[in-house]
Amino acid sequence: MMALVLFISFLVLISLSVPIAFSLGISSLVYIVIADIPLNIIPQKMFGGINSFTLLCIPGFILAGNLMNAGGITERIIQFTNNLVGHIRGGLGLANVGSSMGFAGISGTALADTASIGSVMIPAMKKEGYDSSFSVAVTSSSSTIGPIIPPSLPMIILGTLATVSIGDLFLAGTIPGILLGVSLMVLTYIISKKKKYPKGQRQPFSVVVQSFSGAFWALMMTLVILFGILSGYFTPTEASIVAVVYALIVGLFVYRDLKLKMIPKIFLDSMVTTAGIMILVGFANLFGWILVSEQIPQLVADTILAISENPIVVILLLNLLLLFVGTFMETIAALVILFPVLLPVATQIGMDPVHFGVLMVLNLMIGLSTPPVGVCLFVASSIGKVSIGRASKALLPFLGVSLLVLLLVSFVPQLTLFLPGLFD
Repeated sequence: MMALVLFISFLVLISLSVPIAFSLGISSLVYIVIADIPLNIIPQKMFGGINSFTLLCIPGFILAGNLMNAGGITERIIQFTNNLVGHIRGGLGLANVGSSMGFAGISGTALADTASIGSVMIPAMKKEGYDSSFSVAVTSSSSTIGPIIPPSLPMIILGTLATVSIGDLFLAGTIPGILLGVSLMVLTYIISKKKKYPKGQRQPFSVVVQSFSGAFWALMMTLVILFGILSGYFTPTEASIVAVVYALIVGLFVYRDLKLKMIPKIFLDSMVTTAGIMILVGFANLFGWILVSEQIPQLVADTILAISENPIVVILLLNLLLLFVGTFMETIAALVILFPVLLPVATQIGMDPVHFGVLMVLNLMIGLSTPPVGVCLFVASSIGKVSIGRASKALLPFLGVSLLVLLLVSFVPQLTLFLPGLFD
């Protein structure tokens, strides 16, 4: 009965468009007051959720990404990918997806990808004669690659929750992220050829090399982070500080687009973003504690396994649940709340925690672009000035391809476990 109060209050707040962090906090407060639990449990559980050395890398990676963005990284990645594939039919669409793959190592978040790349690529595609809805669909679907290819904020959260190596999680997301990007590129080309979308002129090899040299230092940041963590030279938290120093050096002295007067605002924006994430993690941890105290995880596990103990059926049920949750719940909140709930189910059918972690992130990312309420779809539609209905229709083939990749990742564990296994 008390759990029902928690869920009803949470759903009511969500339906009233209350931010997810405060919806979690207020619904938890309602439960605690009605259950006559001492209020001091709120700061205790919130602090417990964020009292982790590993989580200290979040502000570092956010700051590094903002520094690289201010240093002109977005334009350089877009220019390189456009010079590389722009001469192919639908080249701007291919460059859109390719930019998302390159930008993934910088932003680590789907929304940042949608806003940064979409604000450049959607107007450019419309100007070149691409349908507005197609431009929005390409941008929205490809933005889901960001948190899968390392470094990834959701993977950092997962590593903290499950005490799993963040380096292993980073590696585990690499092949699925590349597979998703290549699959979306193939679909973009097929649709572009069918609709006779334009193609640009083939650029001389020297121009491609020159644009690559411009994007090289930004793309190298991902390799520096991965090499440092996997080789044991520094922890993920230390890696985030290395990334900040690297971004400062590249922005100030290599690209020279980053100016000293810009740095205070970048720090302030990074602090605001970090504070929002930490509040969300704190409230989600409180909400999760209530779920555990109400034995919801055991109830969910028993319910799923009562339907079937067949691993194939259970994995499909987990995917359906996570896709649904991803359409309306912020990714980090969903991870903090649901990962401890669903991990026992996954391990009971023999799934590796690293495999399940990547699978969960991929599900939630696809949910961000799934109509009718996917937040990345809303952002891209707003940039492209396209109705959600039109954008959703154009998005369906991309959603189908994403789901196909999801099924491959679900039932071919080596796609996620191969690279981590090389470094064990």
